Amino acid sequence: MVAIIMGSDSDLPVMQKAADILTELRVPFDMTIVSAHRTPERMFEFAKAARDRGIRVIIAGAGGAAHLPGMVAAITPLPVIGVPVKSSNSIDGWDSILSILQMPEGVPVATVALNAARNAGILAAQILGTSDPAVLDRVAAYKKSLEQAVLEKARKMEK
Repeated sequence: MVAIIMGSDSDLPVMQKAADILTELRVPFDMTIVSAHRTPERMFEFAKAARDRGIRVIIAGAGGAAHLPGMVAAITPLPVIGVPVKSSNSIDGWDSILSILQMPEGVPVATVALNAARNAGILAAQILGTSDPAVLDRVAAYKKSLEQAVLEKARKMEK
């Protein structure tokens, strides 16, 4: 199971893309708001309890200072995938990218591109697929569909 968390409901339009691809790949997930700055106790309890709740991968989206992915990664032994979100008070998204990307040694956060929650969902499914062949097969089929879509576009263009 995957947990999708975000610092604010304003992040939902971006983070919904992770939920959409996980739904497409038939990977169960939960989604909620956990703010590192406004609800630090909730964040701490969420991260501490995630493993016992059956969570295997956490996708954490945050904008601005974007401390949520790193703080959650500091608390849980589970893999955390950070999604930098370009928020209304963002410095072109660079503040979010660097806040998530520049983690100290020993506290890794896998970081996807700005607003790339769909890639975070795919990466979470790939991680789960290392121990679940059915999930890995669905990821492989999804990637094959990407190939087919490109080949079809190439055929149309070449005509």
